[in-house]
Amino acid sequence: MTIMKLNTKFSQAYTIKNMFKLVFLCLVLMLSSCKTENEDKPMAEEQLIAKAKEIHDRVITLDTHCDINVNNFTDSINYTQKLDSQVNLPKMKAGGLDVAWFIVYTGQDTLTDAGFQKAYETAMSKFDAIHKLVNDIAPDEIELATSSDDVRRINAAGKKVAMIGIENGYPVGMDIGNVKKFYDLGGRYMSLAHNGHSQLSDSNTGERDDIWLHNGLSDLGKEVVAEMNKWGIMIDVSHPSKEAIRQMIELSKAPIIASHSSARALNDHSRNLDDEQLEWMKENGGVVQTVAFKTYVNQEKQNIRNDKITEIRDAIVDSLGITWYTWSEFGALDESTQMDFVANRKKIMDMADAKANSIEDFPSNVDVSDFVDHIDYMVNKIGLKHVGISSDFDGGGGVEGWNDASETFNVTLELVKRGYTEEQIDQLWSGNLLRVLDEVQAVAEKLQTE
Repeated sequence: MTIMKLNTKFSQAYTIKNMFKLVFLCLVLMLSSCKTENEDKPMAEEQLIAKAKEIHDRVITLDTHCDINVNNFTDSINYTQKLDSQVNLPKMKAGGLDVAWFIVYTGQDTLTDAGFQKAYETAMSKFDAIHKLVNDIAPDEIELATSSDDVRRINAAGKKVAMIGIENGYPVGMDIGNVKKFYDLGGRYMSLAHNGHSQLSDSNTGERDDIWLHNGLSDLGKEVVAEMNKWGIMIDVSHPSKEAIRQMIELSKAPIIASHSSARALNDHSRNLDDEQLEWMKENGGVVQTVAFKTYVNQEKQNIRNDKITEIRDAIVDSLGITWYTWSEFGALDESTQMDFVANRKKIMDMADAKANSIEDFPSNVDVSDFVDHIDYMVNKIGLKHVGISSDFDGGGGVEGWNDASETFNVTLELVKRGYTEEQIDQLWSGNLLRVLDEVQAVAEKLQTE
């Protein structure tokens, strides 16, 4: 009996002890749960942002397409100031954009000697403007790079990097010697057409009426491809027609780029690349620089918002006394009017967006998430090494969250949120494009010795 009583008392004590342990454990779990609900979630977001900032600071961020207006490259008005332009030095510094490819753009005009001469003069004025910025206006803040080694050296010195792309081969005219001249001035990529067929290549715009000038490349265009290979200028296929792109890839001895295009499977626009074209780019070893241009990213979403915002926009246009043009009308304007409209358009749309965003349930804008959807798609389709990033700033580009260079960090943040590693983000921002540049220049060195 005594032994049984002792066992019973021991059993009761053991049970009570365990009950206390269980209660204590429950209290710990409850407190831990409260802490998680109240603190862990915002801390996780803060940690995510901190991680993205560290990555953003370490990688070289490079945007392959930033248009310019020569009026912003003067002694009194220039990129050392926080201008209304989407890209300038203060905004690059604020957003951590390290490398901007400034664009020598010429609109398409008549295929005549007069047209070629005017285009050549326009191109030279833009080359001069870029050189003035890096040599005279702000040599301590920004330097011109013509190779990947230059990019890394200048970035390591703490300066911003300027590079030069040529949008539209039209100013080459009929003189193939201009290819080398543009190379000597710092041009490191060139597209052979813009909106409208050039003397070198058909444009994507031929899809509208199925009228083509060359059925791809002209004979001169084919010679220009070879000349670009010889001197180390990357061939840009963002604006030419699909057949012209096919022929360029077939003829080129070096990888090519699309300096500012997105995925046609996600947004059916002739400026984007379809799956077949993406496979061509992969097989060629090239890179597609995904573009943050609302109409190319999500035209349906953009159209829904535009339909609702038109009344707001028109009221602003009327109050400012500015003429508004559709993108189809834009192509027929002279270049000076085009550049003025692009600058005014940004101001008007910023004002309209601000008004629209104050209205409850107003259709949302195309944003960084929509933009990175295209990156995701192309990474999955053709591999990460063939995908890069561009904005088309000051040429109509920009999405909610990446509306100018000061918001560049938001792209890195979105990539981090989607699980991209630092190495992958580095490739997307600059590594892939600089790899192609290196390969193009290696091919050129070989060709020049043959």
